[in-house]
Amino acid sequence: MRKLSAIASACFATAAIGFVSPASSVTAAEITSGLKPGDAPAAFQVQDATGPAAGTKLCYRCRYGSNPVVAVFAHKMDDKVTALVKQVDEQVAKNKDKRMKAFVVLLTDDPDHAEPKLKALAEKNKIENVPLTIFDGPMGPPDYKLSDKADVTVLMWNKSDVKVNHAFAPGQLDSGSISEIVKDTSKILD
Repeated sequence: MRKLSAIASACFATAAIGFVSPASSVTAAEITSGLKPGDAPAAFQVQDATGPAAGTKLCYRCRYGSNPVVAVFAHKMDDKVTALVKQVDEQVAKNKDKRMKAFVVLLTDDPDHAEPKLKALAEKNKIENVPLTIFDGPMGPPDYKLSDKADVTVLMWNKSDVKVNHAFAPGQLDSGSISEIVKDTSKILD
């Protein structure tokens, strides 16, 4: 019965963007999601909603090469994720001389529905340095090993070497964890 309830919960779309959100009762400390420090991030295609290639598919992992990169994988763009993206956007602007880059990947099974909402979100929040993109599928790129229990996974790498991984269960991303993520951007700026 618990498994059926979890499956039913996972099928409800959120009003924010309209994608499938994984159900979870796991705390942030228990979540393992995404590549581990020392792993090399693989190439994967996204639909660019707000970046320089808006309206096309591309690989930001490829485009950014060996630059320091922050990649945010999220199942929804709620107020907390938007607050995180705005702060990452500020970090990218401050660290242009260090070639810092970032991108957000919304994980959804309805990319066409999500794209106009991401454009509106970026415009409203003046997100100018961080492209908002869409991955067609709620589990994300298979090589990235994203957990179905993680609502948000933040990976940071430099020279194709993951340095930082943060994963959050639904409702766990808060102002303290956003501050920690922003502070950790220093680990990829060498």
